[in-house]
Amino acid sequence: MASGDVMKGQQSGGDDPALAMSRRGMLGLSAAFVGAAGTLSITAEGATIVEGHATTDAAVTTAADGAVHLPARNIEPPLSISEAARAYLRKGASTPAEPSPPVNDAAAWRKKIADHDARMLRMMNGGDLVLPGFTVEDRMVGGAKVYVITPPASAPNQGKPHLSIHGGGWTSLGGKINRVLAQVQAQQYGGIIYAVDYRMPPDHPFPVPLDDCLAVYRDMTKRYRPEKILVSGGSAGANLAAALMHKARDAGLPQPGALLLDTPVVDLTGTSDSLQTNQYLDTLLKVWRQDANVALYAGGADLANPYLSPLMGDLSRGFPLTYLRTGTRDLFLSDTVRFHAALRKAGVDADLYVGEAMPHGGFGGRTPEDRDAVADALRWLARHWT
Repeated sequence: MASGDVMKGQQSGGDDPALAMSRRGMLGLSAAFVGAAGTLSITAEGATIVEGHATTDAAVTTAADGAVHLPARNIEPPLSISEAARAYLRKGASTPAEPSPPVNDAAAWRKKIADHDARMLRMMNGGDLVLPGFTVEDRMVGGAKVYVITPPASAPNQGKPHLSIHGGGWTSLGGKINRVLAQVQAQQYGGIIYAVDYRMPPDHPFPVPLDDCLAVYRDMTKRYRPEKILVSGGSAGANLAAALMHKARDAGLPQPGALLLDTPVVDLTGTSDSLQTNQYLDTLLKVWRQDANVALYAGGADLANPYLSPLMGDLSRGFPLTYLRTGTRDLFLSDTVRFHAALRKAGVDADLYVGEAMPHGGFGGRTPEDRDAVADALRWLARHWT
């Protein structure tokens, strides 16, 4: 969801990805450099740098194990997208990847999370905002706080129950930030939103966040007909939303009516192709580092567990109609594409939206591409969130 000037960035549509999780690491490339025009120069091993750009005489070669060694190349924001989207890519390309503390340093993680969320709250004027015409009620369900948000009559999908699971790398964007972002989501998609403020690492690793989501879903099934419920999530929240389908089925609960997954990460073992091919092209996440947020969240559990990697589970039971959204520059493009294909193979009615040159979470919420993505999701919801 959102970042920067939250209200300005969100009222025009789209999720602002600057609030989602960030990781860094290396998977075969030696460096990335950004030119003054926003051109990303990706340097293969053995390349040299001349005046800020990568050059090499190496030809494309293939190793015995099939690994392809590419010469250095410059990748500019494409002309196929709006200038606003190109500007977002140029700005993001010059932003360095944010380092993560050691997984076992809980104090350093608490400080990192607190500093990040404090910056976001300053941009939200403290996070106490309630949008005009909205009502916000704080509840407790088990150990988790839930923000129940009812938008005004002008919002779409009046009265429909919506369980919303926030992103943020399983570590951030909770509390008042979640409270504000859920109002923005209600503004976009309507419905009565139950925004679960699940407990997070380092103090509450897996399975606590997922169990909190399950508790809220169980509570909602007592208040509403399950087939009326929409479950949604973005990034790490989409991981939890997909894992919740496995967890709810195994707990004997009925499936919801629809599932919306925005830029989901569904294979925490890190085997997807785009984790390599979209390194640094994803201007938010930059690169995948398995030993940071994932290890912190998993807490030593097997990453192939379907409750951690929903792609690994039986998708033929428990999954409703599903909408998936990603972009061609999303680090988790392959996760999303693989999950879409696996759902369809399992007999689940699933639709996939792929935004041109879109990085993880979109272009910041202010571009025509972001508005188009929200409009497409609304068209899907009009047909399937009944």
